[in-house]
Amino acid sequence: MTPTLVRQQPSQAASPHPAAPRARARDWAEIQERMLVPLYEAVYERLGVGPGTRLLGLGCGSGLALLLAASRGAAVTGVDSGHGELLALARERLLPGAGARGAREEAPAREPAPGCVRLLDGAPGEAPTASGRPGYDVVTAFDSLGPAPNGGAGALGEAVPLAERGGAVVLAGWGPEERCATASVLRVAAKLADPVRGADACPQATPPRHEGGPRPASRDELEEAAQRAGLRPDGSGRVACPFGYADTGSAVRGLLSTGVFDTALAVTDEEQVKKELTEALHPHVREDGTVWMPNVFRYLVARRG
Repeated sequence: MTPTLVRQQPSQAASPHPAAPRARARDWAEIQERMLVPLYEAVYERLGVGPGTRLLGLGCGSGLALLLAASRGAAVTGVDSGHGELLALARERLLPGAGARGAREEAPAREPAPGCVRLLDGAPGEAPTASGRPGYDVVTAFDSLGPAPNGGAGALGEAVPLAERGGAVVLAGWGPEERCATASVLRVAAKLADPVRGADACPQATPPRHEGGPRPASRDELEEAAQRAGLRPDGSGRVACPFGYADTGSAVRGLLSTGVFDTALAVTDEEQVKKELTEALHPHVREDGTVWMPNVFRYLVARRG
C-alpha cells in the first residue's frame, strides 16, 4: 500500500507557481492524492476487484485509483472532462508513452482484456461498453458529491446505465467532522473567501481532489445521492485516511492542490492564504517536523436494480 506520509518533496522555491494548472496537478498527484489510498483499497477489497472486473472510474483525475484497480488485474476505463493536466498525468501512470497523443484517448470498440486500461476525455455517457455485454460491474464515483463536471448526481445518473444489472456503484465522502482533523484547517478557506460568514461556513462535500472542496457529509447524504440516481444502497463502510506530510511546506502545497482554497486565492493574496494555512496546520506538526491529521472517510456501495 502506498504510504500516506509523503517523505520527500521538492522545496516550494524549486516548484512552479502553485496556482499554475500543471504545478497544481502535479502537487495533487505527488502529494495529496495518495492520502486516499486506504479508501480505494478498502472499496476494492470489499468488492473483490481483480481479474475479470470491468471497472469504470468517474472523474478519474490523475488516475491513482485506476492504477490500483489495474494492478489487481481489473480492466479499467477512466473518464474525466475539463482537467487536461490531471488526465495527462493519468496517461503517464497508466499508458506509458501515450502522453504526447493529445487530450483525448480514443477507446477501442471491443471490451478490453483483463488489466487493460482506457482513458477518455469526455462525459461519463461517452464511456464505451462492448456490444452484447452487460456493461461495467463496478463504477466508482469517489468525488460524486463535488461540483466537478464529472461529479454530482447528474453525472452519476448518466453513468448508471453503463453499469450491469446488480453492478456496484460506489460513492464516497468525508466522515463525521469530529473525526476529521483536517476540517479545522479547511475552515481557513471559508474564512478568507468570506470573512463575514466564513467562521460558520463549511467547505463543500467531496473527497479532496484538484477541483473540489471537502466538508463533512451528513449521515444520509450518500444514500440520498444514490437514490436520486436510481440506485439501491447495499452497505457502507468507514476508512481511516490520515493526511501525512513530510513538512509544513508539503502540507500547504498538497492542500492548495485540492482547489478548496481557489476562492480565497481569488479574493486575497497568495501569501496571506499560505500564512493562515500554515498557522492552522501548526497544531498538527509533530516534533520531527512532519504534519499528521487523522481523518475518516465514508463510502457507500449501491446497486443498479
